[in-house]
Amino acid sequence: MLTHIQIRDFAIIDSVELELGAGLTVLTGETGAGKSILVDALLLVSGGRSGAEIVRHGAERAEVTATFIIKGNDSAAAWFKDQDMECDDECVLRRIVTSDGRSRAYVNGQATAVQALRQLGETLVDVHGQMEYQSLMKRAAQRRLLDNHGGHDDLAKTVATHWRQLKTLLEQRDAAMAASQDRTARLELLRYHVAELLALDIKPGEVTELTAERQRVAQSGRLAQGVRETLLALRDGDDGTAEQGLTRALAVTRQLAAFDARINNIAQMIDESLIALRESVDEISRYESTLEVDPARQEWLEQRLAAIETVARKHRVEPSVLHAVTQNLQAELMHLEELSVTIEGIEAQVTNARKEFLSAANKLSIARQTAAKNLSERIAALMQGLGMPGGRFAIDVKQRTIDEAGEHGLDDVEFLVSANPGQPPQPLAKVASGGELSRMSLAVQVAAVESMQQPCLVFDEVDAGVGGGVAEIVGRQLRSLGDAHRHRSQVLCVTHLPQVASQAHAHVRVAKLTDGKTTRTSLHPLTQDERVEEIARMLGGIDITDKAREHAAEMLKVGAMEEKKKSKKK
Repeated sequence: MLTHIQIRDFAIIDSVELELGAGLTVLTGETGAGKSILVDALLLVSGGRSGAEIVRHGAERAEVTATFIIKGNDSAAAWFKDQDMECDDECVLRRIVTSDGRSRAYVNGQATAVQALRQLGETLVDVHGQMEYQSLMKRAAQRRLLDNHGGHDDLAKTVATHWRQLKTLLEQRDAAMAASQDRTARLELLRYHVAELLALDIKPGEVTELTAERQRVAQSGRLAQGVRETLLALRDGDDGTAEQGLTRALAVTRQLAAFDARINNIAQMIDESLIALRESVDEISRYESTLEVDPARQEWLEQRLAAIETVARKHRVEPSVLHAVTQNLQAELMHLEELSVTIEGIEAQVTNARKEFLSAANKLSIARQTAAKNLSERIAALMQGLGMPGGRFAIDVKQRTIDEAGEHGLDDVEFLVSANPGQPPQPLAKVASGGELSRMSLAVQVAAVESMQQPCLVFDEVDAGVGGGVAEIVGRQLRSLGDAHRHRSQVLCVTHLPQVASQAHAHVRVAKLTDGKTTRTSLHPLTQDERVEEIARMLGGIDITDKAREHAAEMLKVGAMEEKKKSKKK
């Protein structure tokens, strides 16, 4: 329920605030006063379209803030959960539009994408007017309303669950079948490649080791020469070697240590160096003994690496990863060999899932047909008193094939209406008259009042084109709608008819004020006496007579009496 709205620099409004309550609230005023501006502001703050033209002339930005009570609104609670946002029983929507057309949106002070704000707004406000989009024009909304009215929500959720399970299995089956289309040829190729790779028997890291060995064999002559030069320098040379030099240095330092103990450390380091030198000489001598080239080994090495490189080129990979390629191809081969069994298993699951979906979907279709007949009759009866005598209403529920099914079941649901006798029913979205469409929406809302989800219903000029007794019936229906939602939501109605205004629980007058230089719109909640004056103005025009006031007071009295009668019946 909308409890408070604040509007600044929006259209011709400079700054207004309005507290709102439950039941039916009407907005009245002279033609051109801007009665629909509040509706436009409410549309904006709930995620509607924006543009620089809505900013008041001379202002930098327009701003609308609306506070809603969302206790008991499961759809709004689900939105907050999906957005991972915390919310108590109240939420605040805020929309800012700058003079250059840029827009920002906030929910409970947190920046929010306009698309997300629109999704939340659809759970809070439903606007019915001649120029705005209407939820009832959408087939999806018509289906939801029918399911809500018929109490099919749980069954609809079951159908959606079965559909998602079926869809997942169908996707798995299609993927498996696509993989099996060239299965025979692929199996033959895989078996050949795997057999070749297994025969090659490449070990992890083998290619790296063999490549290193081949490089050593190829450079064996150079390695032998270098080793010999190293040994000559260290131990075997005739002109003095490193070992000889260190041995002499060790002898001298040990002698000198007798005269200065500090040289002991130097002698010790030379001794350690000599030990390390001798160890390195032994190691390089052993290495020298391994440098003898085995022609047979060399030939095998070249053949082995050539075979590995040939297979690697076939698979367009580096030789070092052939071991991993072998494992991957073996896994694919195993998968394809088991694929026929997998497809059979999935097909069995698909058959079972399809049966479960069709069973639930057919139950939902039957329930929808029953609810459609009941709701159609209620709406058609309401149409007779809303200025559409002889009008017809039907809810068309057509069952589709399983191939055309979806998460909402097998049915196409569409509201059909004929506002005038002799005309065949047409889709609600094609009704030409804006006034008829608004009153049609009113009839649907009243008929489905028990299943309505939006806590705030807004009707903009639903009484266009009617008067007299029909106007009074429209007013009563709106009040009835407000009564049904009393204490948990509200109905807002922009009207120009006193018969409608007199039925309201609360009344707001919209006036256009000007000082000759600027023009602004004001909103003023009316007292009981002020309501008499306003309804008298609506009855009599500019010059309000005492008779008009008496008539206005009588209309308000009748509305109050009707409410007392309803209270006693309850």
